[in-house]
Amino acid sequence: MPYISTRTNVKLSNDQCESIKTKLGKAIELLPGKSENWLMLSFEDESNLYFKGKNDKPLAFVDVKLFGKASKDAYNNLTREIANILHEELNIQPDCIYVKYEEVSTWGWNGSNF
Repeated sequence: MPYISTRTNVKLSNDQCESIKTKLGKAIELLPGKSENWLMLSFEDESNLYFKGKNDKPLAFVDVKLFGKASKDAYNNLTREIANILHEELNIQPDCIYVKYEEVSTWGWNGSNF
């Protein structure tokens, strides 16, 4: 039950959202037991993001929440793939992307909790 929220200062087209959605759907499988079948995504474009006191280049903040836990290696692999996707699709340099992970022990769906 992962959720990935991507906030960027770049304007996203529908085609870019669709492509990133598809690629993140594959990338989530880098975390054992996770798949696109349970993945929820959100995108916020044209956000007022600043890094190192400036907002003069493309930036992104990606928040990944998941029910359960994953290994450090799995997180490293997913971070690398997220950076690759955003660089490929939006020309955001990997050193301008933050990825935050949050492991959740209680997750609600369909009127009850896991």
